[in-house]
Amino acid sequence: MTDRLKIGISACFFHADDQRPIFKGKTLQYIEQSVAHWVASQGALPVMVPSPEGDTSRGTITHADYAGWLDGLVLMGGSDMWPGHYGEEPLQPHWAGDRIRDQYETVLSKAFVAAGKPVFGVCRGLQVLNVAFGGTLLQDIATLRPDSLAHRDATLYDRNFHSVEFVPGTRLARLYPGASRVTVNSVHHQAIKDLARDFVVEARCPDDQVIEAVRWMGPSYVAAVQWHPEFHAPQDRTVIDDAPILKDFLDAARVTRA
Repeated sequence: MTDRLKIGISACFFHADDQRPIFKGKTLQYIEQSVAHWVASQGALPVMVPSPEGDTSRGTITHADYAGWLDGLVLMGGSDMWPGHYGEEPLQPHWAGDRIRDQYETVLSKAFVAAGKPVFGVCRGLQVLNVAFGGTLLQDIATLRPDSLAHRDATLYDRNFHSVEFVPGTRLARLYPGASRVTVNSVHHQAIKDLARDFVVEARCPDDQVIEAVRWMGPSYVAAVQWHPEFHAPQDRTVIDDAPILKDFLDAARVTRA
């Protein structure tokens, strides 16, 4: 057990408000079991990373303490980002996002980067990394790029699929030799507008060129995909096999540990 990699998973936040008074002002932090099970599928230990900040914060634990103890970090999907982080006002009130979670995941991811530990983003995680490194987002693909593909269907949810094309020569493309186009799920209404500095695109949707995967060209491993690998059933051969992506991330964690 001591030889297993310990992979942190960033938490989702549930903030009690007037519409959700059941928790009487208490904040919940949680992860989706599918993400934990995906990380564990190759033998790593998934560990939820709670925010050390907040109204009930006590003690001296910091984001850097988690970055020092864990071997890598997965930023999972979830709520929108607050547009103010990239210099915009919300176009709709319901696109205002979760500023508290934004701040938590931004500081957390930067702590892992500073420690030289690998970071992998899923859906929202891709968007967080892009904004954290200076990029911007499309607040709503359908509104700002009306000719684009439907990247989110509330009825189909994770059964909404489309193709992505790998950019030749990228690390992601090399994980899938002989495959230039694959099928992924699509559960997002926001996407990258301006790519962050020192990032490269590794995959796009061929129908509208929406960015589907990115990687940082800096000194440590930082990569992300716009789809949800944890939602793909391993036995479903009609969609991409995400095992090589997870293995690549975990291999980077092993190298860092060594």
